[in-house]
Order: sequence, then C-alpha cells, then structure tokens
Amino acid sequence: MNGPHQMSVGAGVMLEIIAFRLRDQEFCVRTTTIREIRGWGPATPVPHAPADVIGVMNLRGMVIPIIDLANKLGMKSTEPNERSAIVVAEVHGVAIGLVVDRVSDILTISESLLQPVPEISMPPGMRYADGIIAQPEGMICFLNLERMFGKVEASAMIAA
Repeated sequence: MNGPHQMSVGAGVMLEIIAFRLRDQEFCVRTTTIREIRGWGPATPVPHAPADVIGVMNLRGMVIPIIDLANKLGMKSTEPNERSAIVVAEVHGVAIGLVVDRVSDILTISESLLQPVPEISMPPGMRYADGIIAQPEGMICFLNLERMFGKVEASAMIAA
C-alpha cells in the first residue's frame, strides 16, 4: 500500500511538489516537508547569526529561524517585498522559514520526469538538488531540504 504522498499510477511514482521562484529561477520541494506558506513579515535579527539566517519570527508562539534561501544557494540575497513569501518547512524535526520571491504552483508530477543535475560546472547551491524537472515553461530545480540543512545545523538553529 502506497502512502498518500507517493501514489502509484501508470507513469510510476508521483511526487507532490511546491514550486517557487528565487530571482529568475524556479525551484521546488516536496509538499510533505511544508507546514504552511505565509506572506512576508519582518524577522527579528539575531546577533552573530550565519549569513543565510535573516533572523527569527514568532509563529503562533514558536520562534523559528528565517532563512535567506537565495543566499543559502549561493545566489545574490533576495530583497523581500510584499510579493515575497515565507515557506515554513519542517526539516529534521525543526521548523524553519524559507524566504522566496513568490510561490508559483503546487504540482503532482511523475518521478520519472526528474532528471539528474549535469555534473559539469555545477554551482555550489546545486549540490542540494535531487534533480531537474524539465517543464514546457522551463526548468525546475528539485531541492532536498534534508541535505541542505543537516541535522546538526537544524539543531543549532533552535539554539540560536
């Protein structure tokens, strides 16, 4: 029996993903890692935080770190605006907020559409990618949040 997020159909295993934009690139993650999507709200800066940590935010009584995802991926930092969103994900049991330019879509795709990332001149941020999804509108980079934020790093964010 397959779980609710990995349905088996003629095309094989299906992935439920949420796609979002950072600068002019499209990225996605599994919906199973996502708790909620919020509009942009200012984060409280944390002294001596890593460069990719914008600060912390109160999420219904729970303080969560807010991550500049563009910076984490080695891109120029995003300047949040009213269209920006915070994608709240759970990684290694820790809730974190990921700042994205905007959420594009929630899709169900066949796992067979996931192609390996070409090894040639792979930018640093792509080491967090499980693959590339080629869509008629363009490429979507499939991110692995568990690899992006190791258990130790996720635990350290709670202590920050």
